[in-house]
Amino acid sequence: MPSAQHSVSIRRPIGGVFALVADGENAMRWRPGVLDVAHQSGEGLGAIYQQGVKGPGGRRIAADYEITAFEPDRRIAFRAIAGPVRPTGEYRFAADADGTTVSLALDATLTGWKRLVMGRAVQSTMNAEVDTLDTLKTLLEG
Repeated sequence: MPSAQHSVSIRRPIGGVFALVADGENAMRWRPGVLDVAHQSGEGLGAIYQQGVKGPGGRRIAADYEITAFEPDRRIAFRAIAGPVRPTGEYRFAADADGTTVSLALDATLTGWKRLVMGRAVQSTMNAEVDTLDTLKTLLEG
């Protein structure tokens, strides 16, 4: 089962960091794999975003997602509802001495031929996605 996690400390107050991440339409500012994203419905828990990400050869792959947990300044969880792979993920936020620690964990269940054919690529993509927290840090501290 592919999975990845990463944490960063950002020298900004937790409320501002949470707000930027919670608004999925900000994704293209710090997640380079996102080609387009638009809020479709709902707010907080149950919100749905239509998202396109870069796939093989740069082609667009649908990666729409739904917010499955929403605790202001603490946690945002989500699950993909479109695309060939449907990972789940969770951002966690905690105040620290310098500002905010943000963590992202991703998991995907691949079975059968998908595990054999796509496993390595999915793991690589998940590793790159959690590393985008470094870009978020640069954006917010820059």
